[in-house]
Amino acid sequence: MASSSSSYESSENLPPRTLARVSREVRDLMKSPPEGVKLLIDQESGMPSSLAELVAEIEGPTGTPYADRFFRLKLSLPSEFPSCPPRGFFTTKIYHPNVDNSTGAICVNTLKKDWTPETSFRHVLSVIRCLLIVPFPESSLNDEAGRLFMDSYEEYARRAKLMAKVHGRPQSFDKKETNTVAKENKHANAKSNSVKSKSASNNNGLDSGNILKQSNTTGTNSLQKCNATAGGVSKTTNKSRITDKKIKKKSLRRL
Repeated sequence: MASSSSSYESSENLPPRTLARVSREVRDLMKSPPEGVKLLIDQESGMPSSLAELVAEIEGPTGTPYADRFFRLKLSLPSEFPSCPPRGFFTTKIYHPNVDNSTGAICVNTLKKDWTPETSFRHVLSVIRCLLIVPFPESSLNDEAGRLFMDSYEEYARRAKLMAKVHGRPQSFDKKETNTVAKENKHANAKSNSVKSKSASNNNGLDSGNILKQSNTTGTNSLQKCNATAGGVSKTTNKSRITDKKIKKKSLRRL
């Protein structure tokens, strides 16, 4: 990915008041991150490597071509922050109308005309994740992805999913560790759990139904939260968003 412009400098060039604000927001993000977002920090210091360039990992939302993958992005702060907005870049390659295919630059109104000095990192990261659910092809940086999204969503989704599988992280570090422990426990207790496994198999139909129901609920809740964050994006399916451009254009402009 291309490096950010020269006005986006190290944290040493940020004023003390700005550093205090950024540190406060970083602590809040670490304590209570938005859904599907994780701020990446240095393990030794327990803080980001640079307060002028925050790195986060976003989980692909359920029901999108990016589901089950994790994507890294960075917010680069200018020396004039918070009067001027950060610049957002995906450092994980991703196929999306509002992400430049070569630089990873993110186009979203929250980081442009809608920016105010009071806008928080939490809001910015939430809006970017919402952009993965509801792209805004009318102001695309990737024209090919924008055209496909409007004209053939199936082909757009196929390409986006393929790119996500190639470049996106299959799962976060935490889940890798959790899965490793789970596999070890399962192997150690395999014999003692044989009876329980048979019982669980008999109830597999009910369990599958519950899992599907929970999955659908999760996807619905994520979209509802996105609607609130973005200011009321229309609750339509992917197909209806493509065929009814007027509704989509009116709602997406609020991002």
